[in-house]
Amino acid sequence: MAIIDRVKYDGPANILVWRFPPDDLSWGTQVIVNQSQEAIFFKGGQAMDILGPGTHTLRTANIPLLRTLIKAPFGGETPFAAEIYYINKAVNLDVKWGTNSPIPVLDPKFNVFLPVRAFGQFGIQVVDARAFVTQLSATNPQFTTDQLSNYFRGVLLTKAKDYIAETIIKEKINLLEIAAHLEEMSGALQTKLAADFATYGVKLVNFYLNSVDVPEDDDTVVRLKKALAEKAEIDILGDKYQQKRQLDVMEKAAGNEGGGAGAGMGAGLGLGAGMAMGQQMGAAMQGGAKGSPAGAKFCAECGKGLAAGAKFCADCGGKVG
Repeated sequence: MAIIDRVKYDGPANILVWRFPPDDLSWGTQVIVNQSQEAIFFKGGQAMDILGPGTHTLRTANIPLLRTLIKAPFGGETPFAAEIYYINKAVNLDVKWGTNSPIPVLDPKFNVFLPVRAFGQFGIQVVDARAFVTQLSATNPQFTTDQLSNYFRGVLLTKAKDYIAETIIKEKINLLEIAAHLEEMSGALQTKLAADFATYGVKLVNFYLNSVDVPEDDDTVVRLKKALAEKAEIDILGDKYQQKRQLDVMEKAAGNEGGGAGAGMGAGLGLGAGMAMGQQMGAAMQGGAKGSPAGAKFCAECGKGLAAGAKFCADCGGKVG
């Protein structure tokens, strides 16, 4: 087997650990370590010496632990077997996370359970290469940010779910208005998770809760949004809301021209709406009989008097026929 005289690794940013394929090294081999990298020597499953950025020629002086273990003679190019792990210590800010299923949370404002989803991203940096390799990547030929995210998924989702549900209930935050609280919640979650990452030699640089939302097609969500839309319409229209409802019923009845039971239902709705309209017209006529000037006109919808030549009612906006 050929003796390796130069070792180097240039890989993508998402690879945190890469193992140099096992082969024979020798005293005098050059090991090149890029910026934001460290190289760890392993022998017999034990982590030995660590080399920082730079070009290193393997001598007994710069890898004393390995030198002691392999008991190689001083000088020369004696081959020896060892593994080299390259650790990427650059900051990686694009590690994604998200709930794999909605969390049922009781909305404190509407008092209904809503299915809540959470998504975001976080940044990490390997700060203790020895702890990271020995506890996480182990003997894998490489270890990626996706593997790291999967490893921490359990603790991350557990703490995120508990905190989100607790905060919504404790602070009485309406789920449909939670976007204003995401920054504060992100900081709190980073604090809660930092120690779990630090145990494995990883610094949690930042943590973002990008969105907390509910599925648009969920039945409860659909009904709630419909109710909120109707409430907003009532608030905007005020007293005119009932008049609009009556017009909607009349339009629906007028459009129902089918036969059978459907026609009977449409006729009934039309009759009810017609009676309501008749009452309004009667009230307008009575108002005119009590002292309205001759030739005065009244709105057919609300019964209020119309200005001469008006095409629309000034009170309800109804069109003058």
